[in-house]
This record gives sequence, C-alpha cells and structure tokens, in this order.
Amino acid sequence: MQRIFAYVLALIVSLPPNLFAESLQVSGYYKSFFTILNSTSLSESVTQKKSFMASNQVRLNVFYRSTDLLSFSTSYNLSPRWQDGAFFEEDRLYTGVDPTSYRLVDLNSQIYPHEDDSIGNFGTFQNLDRAFATISTEIMDVYIGRQAVAWGSGRVLNPTDILAPFTFSALDTEDRFGIDALRIRIPVGTMGEFDTGYVLGKHLVFNKSAFFCRSQSNFMETDASALVMVFRNNLLIGFDFVRAIGGAGFWLESAYVFPNTLADENQLSDKYLRASVGLDYSFSGTTYGFVEYHFSQAGTENPEDYFANLIQPAYTDGAVYLMGRHYLAPGMMYQVISLINLSVQPLLNLVDRSIFFSAQIEYNMAQDIYLSLGSLIGIGQRPDTMSHNSTAQKFDSEFGGYPDIYFSSLRIYF
Repeated sequence: MQRIFAYVLALIVSLPPNLFAESLQVSGYYKSFFTILNSTSLSESVTQKKSFMASNQVRLNVFYRSTDLLSFSTSYNLSPRWQDGAFFEEDRLYTGVDPTSYRLVDLNSQIYPHEDDSIGNFGTFQNLDRAFATISTEIMDVYIGRQAVAWGSGRVLNPTDILAPFTFSALDTEDRFGIDALRIRIPVGTMGEFDTGYVLGKHLVFNKSAFFCRSQSNFMETDASALVMVFRNNLLIGFDFVRAIGGAGFWLESAYVFPNTLADENQLSDKYLRASVGLDYSFSGTTYGFVEYHFSQAGTENPEDYFANLIQPAYTDGAVYLMGRHYLAPGMMYQVISLINLSVQPLLNLVDRSIFFSAQIEYNMAQDIYLSLGSLIGIGQRPDTMSHNSTAQKFDSEFGGYPDIYFSSLRIYF
C-alpha cells in the first residue's frame, strides 16, 4: 500500500505543470499543538501526574478534476510528536470505536520508530486521510474510496454520528477522520436528498462493516431526515429535525439502536435510545449562544457502575463514550474584537453533578494564521480506590476522573 501511494505521488509530480493548470488544486495547513495533561493516578493514594506533548501536523490536500464527470481527492497528514513517554498510558477519555477499523487497508500509521518498537519520547506518524474518486452525473454523485461520512444537527453530541465521531475533548475538529466507503447521493427536489452507502470494515469482514440509507427533505420550513443503518451487526434507526422558532434555531436528533440484531448467535442486548435537543440564538453580531440537552439510555445513573457498563455494545460498537444518562451542554462564543474570539462550553453530567469545562481564546494574527490558548478541566469528586489494598478504580463522578488539559495551538493555512 505504501509503495502504491508513493508511485502515484511520483507520477503526479512528473507530469507537465501546464497539464494541471486549470484542473489541479493544492491546499493544506500546518498545525502545532503544545499540550499539558494533568491526570489522576491511582496507586496507594490519589495523586496528580503531569505529562506533555508537542504535536505538529502538516496536511496536504490535492484535488484533480479529470473531466466534468470524474474527479479525485487526496489528503495526507504527516505528524511528528514529542511527548512524555507516559502521555498515552492512561486512557481517561473514552473514545468508543477506533475509526481506523472502518478502513479496508491502511498505511502503517507509525513511521518512526517502527511499529513493533516503543515510541519513547518521539514518534512520527502518517495518515492517508482522503483518497476517493467522485463520479458526477445529472441524477447522482458517486463517491468511491476514503472519505468523510457524518451526519447530525447536534452542536455537541450527535446520536446518529457513530462511524468516526469527535469526542467532546477533541482539540482538532476541523477534518473528519476518513473511512473507506462506496456512497451514492441523489438529489430529490430542490432541498431533498437520498443518501446510501456501504462502509468497508477491515478485510471486508461483514460484521465489522456498515450499510446506511438516509433521506432528507424540507416541509413546513423544517429540515427533516431519517436514517437506517446496520453497523457491526447492530441496527440503528435515526431521525433529525431542524427548524427556526422565532429568532432561534431548534434541533432534535435521535437514534434508537437494536444491538446484535444481525448476529448469528443469540447475543441480543438491551436496546437503547440516544437523543440531543437544543436551541441556539445570535444575540448580536458579536455574541452567539446555545444550549443542548443529551439523553443516553446506554449510560447508567449510578457512578459505581460506570466501568462495568463499558462492556455493552453501545461502547464497544456504537461509539458511545459518555458514561452517564443525562447531560446539559450550554455554550457561548463572543467576539472580543474583530480578530479575537472567545468560546466557553461546559458539559454537565446532571446525575453526578460533575462538569467538563472547555474554554478557548483565538487570535487571527494574520491572514490564514491563527493562535489559540485553551483548557479542558474536569470538575467533580475525584476517583478513589475500592479499598486500601486495591488499585481498582471507584468513580463517584464521571468528569471528576477526567484529566485537566491545557493547550496552545498555531494554525497556518496555505
């Protein structure tokens, strides 16, 4: 796979420049993140442990239109990282399904050191994040290859977005993780669409793959969509509604999942509903706010059961990572001056009353250059050990066990 990709790049570079003058578009960015993670370590007593990571990422996007019918898109990321060796030893932020599992084949993500060697304090990683062809006809668009596939109107939590979702703690949410799929999108009327596709699991294993059908339409000034998806032998039925109410925007996104419906063995688990409902409003030209409530039947209302519940299909297959049932996510964005923006967004677990608080200030220091400072802080009762002779974790709150994250970022686009 790596050799094929190298040959393709070499072929593109060797072709005459005037051949691509009007059909080739190249863009990308450089991003640098410096992150300090203050995590809770359980040993004989609860202690604080600081780790750091300096991560750099260069992304190159190449778009080539061969004809009006056919075009190609490719994106490649190269990421050298310097980090405390213990940075990834503790996984406090549960991320659900690994999105690379929805890739048929892939490059070795770790370039240096070799995949079989430990990373230590330095590593270089790569990601072929987009590699797809688009066939555009009068009646449909067909996408073949590695691409982004996502839906949902929720501002913070999207019940229908389960293939490669972002978590609340994700620092870089600009580009969706690419997955391998065959997708067909057919316009219906002026504002409607029928969208269907097959998402390839590793080695084309059916019970690691997904299939979806989604329709979208507009009626009575409401954007409505319905989704049916089979993923990893689970069945999902989802609905999404978006409309204006007065001067505010309203959304309701929901998904009902029937786990292991297509499994050969009798492995049926409890069905679960997830839903997000919210309102947003622009108070002025400089202030925007929203509030979203999220319900997750997959979670539990008893903090002592948080870890035991993680073996359920919602967490192993359905990309659920929050452990409770009821959440409130208000948010505010304020333009301090024309080049400086401030955003504040807490996520509240309404049952155990813990909070994961996010704040970020961004400065547009020059054209296509942005500097940001931010933090994500877990607030709540800290975890404890089950007993004096045990290191097993006992949570009295969800976000009280999350690490505090402080970061700075520099983004340069070209």
